[in-house]
Amino acid sequence: MSIVNLVSGGLDSTLVGLLLKEEGISTYPLFIDYGQRAAKREWNACLKVHNKYELSQPKQVDLSGFGKLIISGLTSESMDINAAAFTPGRNFIFILVGAAYAYQVGAHAVSIGLLSERYSLFPDQKKSFLESAEQSIRYALDKEIKVATPLFEFSKADILILAKQRGITDTYSCHEGEEKPCGHCISCLEFSTVKQNSK
Repeated sequence: MSIVNLVSGGLDSTLVGLLLKEEGISTYPLFIDYGQRAAKREWNACLKVHNKYELSQPKQVDLSGFGKLIISGLTSESMDINAAAFTPGRNFIFILVGAAYAYQVGAHAVSIGLLSERYSLFPDQKKSFLESAEQSIRYALDKEIKVATPLFEFSKADILILAKQRGITDTYSCHEGEEKPCGHCISCLEFSTVKQNSK
């Protein structure tokens, strides 16, 4: 059994990698540069955590042209990083590329680190989308490749607990892509809100 794990160098996908390792599942980590502002920082963090936790070495695919065509707050400094955070088609592209890679390497699934639908902000984070994406893959590839969401029952607070139990550090999750997290993008605010509520 093996899975293509979509990775970003962030806490969620790093946790997924460790959970799969604990289950004895072989992984093919795949980092997608879709033209996001934080691509370089994310990739460097990705390499660092995979080495640190002895996870399989990730491969990177360059789809940066997507972010030049599909402008959002995550791909361009000209747009508000929060108000324009939705990047149309992003997760669909992720899953399709991951499934195509799974087809090539003989993996049975592609894994994406989405959290509970209760906290979703965008349509491509919901169960209905994931089910439709899985069906589209079946039609497109004529092969059953599952879309796995190991964290789909968890909140960010749950993720922080699981990550702390495993001593996960050195991840990077800020959308701005600067050395220090900005503190105001959706990802940074998500972490700070959870930490404040846990005090």
